[in-house]
Amino acid sequence: MLSNIGFPGLILILILALIVFGPNKLPQIGRAVGTSLREFKDATKGITEEIQEEFKDDVQAAKKESLK
Repeated sequence: MLSNIGFPGLILILILALIVFGPNKLPQIGRAVGTSLREFKDATKGITEEIQEEFKDDVQAAKKESLK
């Protein structure tokens, strides 16, 4: 979805955001979005690591089973 915006579309969105929110609120909104994205990234990274550990444990258990 976002890959279809392009550079002119991004400029238009930024100009509209500047008009709607004003120059004083725009940095605060940018910070909030950045913080939210970082928290989302950290949460998904944690979940991914947990899933990988589970699969790793299952594979090791299956290898031990097959050697018996």
